[in-house]
Amino acid sequence: MTGPVKVFAILTALEGKAADLEALLRSMAEPSRAEEGNLRYDLWQEADNPSRFVLDELYRDVDAAAAHRTSPHYQRYLSAIGDLAVRMPIVVKSVDVAQP
Repeated sequence: MTGPVKVFAILTALEGKAADLEALLRSMAEPSRAEEGNLRYDLWQEADNPSRFVLDELYRDVDAAAAHRTSPHYQRYLSAIGDLAVRMPIVVKSVDVAQP
């Protein structure tokens, strides 16, 4: 895959863990946005299901996405997420994307 890398991650909090999940995800925003190859890092919450969150991430390229996964904040997230949520990451490639 060449060019930008887009990642969506759908995270559904385990019973009673929504607040902890939200706190963990919020703690990822600032350091992730500060990464050299990060173009977007947005956290969304499902309107009708407050225990479900969607991460919307965009990286400059494959190397930037890989660097994110080796960062200390991502490693901290990875060590905690299994106790808080069921997650479904989706990596997509561009097909017809408008340029800003």
